[in-house]
Amino acid sequence: MILQDIPKIKHTDSNNFFLLCGPCAIEGEDMAFRIAEKVLTITNKLEIPYIFKGSFKKANRSRIDSFTGIGDEKALEILAKVSEKFDVPTVTDIHEVSDAAKAAQYVDVLQIPAFLVRQTDLVVAAAKTGKVVNLKKGQFMSPEAMKHAVQKVKDAGSDKAWITDRGTMFGYQDMIVDFRGIPTMRQYAPTVLDVTHSLQQPNQSAGVTGGRPDMIETIARAGIVNNVDGLFIETHFDPANAKSDGANMLHLDNLEALLSNLTAIRKLVTTF
Repeated sequence: MILQDIPKIKHTDSNNFFLLCGPCAIEGEDMAFRIAEKVLTITNKLEIPYIFKGSFKKANRSRIDSFTGIGDEKALEILAKVSEKFDVPTVTDIHEVSDAAKAAQYVDVLQIPAFLVRQTDLVVAAAKTGKVVNLKKGQFMSPEAMKHAVQKVKDAGSDKAWITDRGTMFGYQDMIVDFRGIPTMRQYAPTVLDVTHSLQQPNQSAGVTGGRPDMIETIARAGIVNNVDGLFIETHFDPANAKSDGANMLHLDNLEALLSNLTAIRKLVTTF
């Protein structure tokens, strides 16, 4: 595991899963602080290594009038403020080669979106920053194919790669998680399960992605039972009015009960 290499990470000796958690997109400083403070309180209580997640911009949108961000520098500065105020590491996704060096000045983990994980120049640019690179498995890719994405990071001179499964396309408007892929991908790198994006229902006629947040605990439990190293969960105190991906986010009020259950399952699984 590379957790110990991440600045400000806590509870690395707890033998728990680690957590990437926060809003889909940075909408403002107050909302970021509110979410970070709540999640940090819960993860400290449960001894879960925690990384605050927030996108500084959203480049993959169905419609041109969809929310894309509050401004790159403004959002990145908020991520830096979250890290400083709450003493937690942060992760954000990047979309262009020029984003890598820019975002690396503000965050600790760079995430490659699923649709872009085969973009060699982007993966290499992220790896060359020296940050941990979280490679999201393409919805169109097999688990076995992710070894090549990990190898690109290694060939760029870094051994700091994670893989995140965010589901596989099932028809045009649904996603499915193939849990057989977890042990396969764990051969290549520490593996995370994105339990919220895995429940998206894309390609809706309205141009706004749907989701099944009622199934979050079902998917998360299965991931823990199948030995994922980490979980990725997007959360918001008002998902219905979130500016991005509200349809599949977990309500912040439900996070503690979920993580308590998952931590208990994790403890049991590690006894086998």
